[in-house]
Parts: sequence; structure tokens; C-alpha cells
Amino acid sequence: MMQKNLKRMATMQRMQVTGLELFYKNGYYNTSIDDILKKLELSKGAFYYHYESKEDFFIQIIENLLVRKVYSMLIEPVEGHENTSDLIMQCYDNALETAVHNEMDFGFVLGNFISEFNGRNPKIMKHLNDIIRIWEVNLVSVIQRGKFEGHIDRHADAEGVALFIMSSFMGVRTLMVETAPSARKYRFMSQLRMFLKSIENKQPAL
Repeated sequence: MMQKNLKRMATMQRMQVTGLELFYKNGYYNTSIDDILKKLELSKGAFYYHYESKEDFFIQIIENLLVRKVYSMLIEPVEGHENTSDLIMQCYDNALETAVHNEMDFGFVLGNFISEFNGRNPKIMKHLNDIIRIWEVNLVSVIQRGKFEGHIDRHADAEGVALFIMSSFMGVRTLMVETAPSARKYRFMSQLRMFLKSIENKQPAL
């Protein structure tokens, strides 16, 4: 029984990883169940044994892969207690570096899907927006902690700072797709550094 469950989980994981690649590359609406089956070399019966529909399959991908991807790339790295600006710089530097070296780069996967589903599928949008909310809440609390620990100026607007960092990150990811990704990353990171310096606490600790 255990063996069977592990095998099933491994199959589902493989299906989801491949599904995410296809949806990322071609878009959700341009990818049919047949495309997925062909790529996975699976029968329709095998697909419907694991998932109720294409939508259900995509929601499982969001819940299992996208949440984990965003968590490990943008949330976990800023959880420490060191200097807040350094943590944020390191986190976004690494997140953009993966984009510089990614051959299959169509932009920030979460951003792409939000653009594709917006106004077309409220159910999937809710799942995508949940990830954005988790990312935002985390970033706001990192800034608040920085203020509390004396790294960030206590007058800084934590919500505003988080929104600015998120939107500029999503924007630069889109702009890095076609043109000179490493140069764009470098320019973005130096501006981010200047911005973070501007909200650092200038008062020496008493």
C-alpha cells in the first residue's frame, strides 16, 4: 500500500513539473490536455485517475510547486535577523540570478499567470493572489522587524516599501526576458541598494 502511494505521489509530482513547464512556455489556455498527455506519454484515463480536470491539475500545480517556488526564492531567504537591507539585497540578487541563467525564461512565472488569468478565471486568480498576499505580508513583517531592531528608519512605510520592492521585482523580471538580462539585473540591484540605503536608520543606537 505504502509502495503504491509513493508511486502515485511520484507520478503526480512528475505530471505537475511537466505541466508547469508547458503552461509556463505556452500559456494555460494554449495548452490542451492532449499536449500534456503527449509530453508525459500518458493515457487520458491515467490523467483523470489523478485529476478531475485541467483546472484542478493547474490548481494542484499552484498549491504544490508555485507556492514552494515563491517561498524558497522570496520568503525564506529574508526570514533571518541580520541587517534587513542585506537580507533583502541577497534574496533579490539570488532570485534575479536564476533568471539570468534560465534558458526557458518567459518572465516571472507568477506574474505571467496573473496576467493570463486576470478577468478570465476568478477561481485560479484567488489561488495566485493568495501567493502574492503571503509574499507581501512576509515582506511587510520583515520591514517592520527591521524598524523594531533599528536597521530601518522608524518612519518608513512598511506597506509602501514592500509594494515598491514587489512591483519593481516583477517589472524587472519581465524586462530581463528579451534584453541583456545580466546588465539589467546589475542596474536594478544598484538602484535597489540606493533605495534601501535611503530607508536605513541613520540614528546611531544609544
